[in-house]
Amino acid sequence: MLASLIADLASSEAAHSLRRARRSAMAYLAAGFAALCGLGFLVAAAFIWAARTYGDIEAAIGFGVGLLVLAGLILLLHRLLADVRSRNDRRRRRSEVATLGIAAAAAVVPSLLRSKGGIGALLGPLVALVAYQIYRENRGPADDDDDGVSGD
Repeated sequence: MLASLIADLASSEAAHSLRRARRSAMAYLAAGFAALCGLGFLVAAAFIWAARTYGDIEAAIGFGVGLLVLAGLILLLHRLLADVRSRNDRRRRRSEVATLGIAAAAAVVPSLLRSKGGIGALLGPLVALVAYQIYRENRGPADDDDDGVSGD
């Protein structure tokens, strides 16, 4: 009975939270739409002012060039930030993989050392890892593109 009471409480709380989130999303959507409309009218007012001050064609050309420059700056900034995020993600992934590897090794080493063939089981992968690191350090730049398949 207690489990069903807890389940009812949790499910009604979840449903209440879902309704609250849906109402919030609708309110933010309506506010965003109103803000975009307001921004559109402000741009139109600025265009009308510029058209009266400088002329219709000049204002249209000025707004067109200005918006194209703004679009280019936004794309350039996005590209720069995407490259930075990509580098940070690679660095973070490398760190996480190293941490997982160290944690896995720390968990396995004590049991391997207690077993009869444990030292041999530790030395095999260790020797392979050292050999691979030596290979990576000594390979030439032409080896990077080689996929091991001859084109003959």
